[in-house]
Amino acid sequence: MTLLKFFDLLEDKIRHWLSHWPILYALIGILGIVLIWRGVWHIADNIGLNPWLSVIFGAIILLSSGLLVAITIGDEVLINAFRGRRKISEIRIEEALTLAERVEEIKKVLDRIESRLGTIKKEEEKIEKDIEEKIN
Repeated sequence: MTLLKFFDLLEDKIRHWLSHWPILYALIGILGIVLIWRGVWHIADNIGLNPWLSVIFGAIILLSSGLLVAITIGDEVLINAFRGRRKISEIRIEEALTLAERVEEIKKVLDRIESRLGTIKKEEEKIEKDIEEKIN
């Protein structure tokens, strides 16, 4: 097992365990972000980076990577705004019920598809059996 695979598996296990403790997960995430930010801040101070250059470099990095908008606004907000959707807190109970009804309709359609696939599979098995009998 390579070292990269080991850390990948370790990350999965830690994330899975922490997912059961969301507040602890958030606190650990905040701690990691603050420590990285503190380290970058001190490195910039040690090399004498001008504060205005820090702002410009930071903005260029965030804009070019697409993270500026994602961090400040959030992907979900952008996607919902682009699609013309309202915030979940603005959805009326009637609309929520309509969504639940749609989910039920989709489940029924999937059940019918599953049933048809089962029928097709039985017919396929029957045809295979008939072919085997004719060959033998």
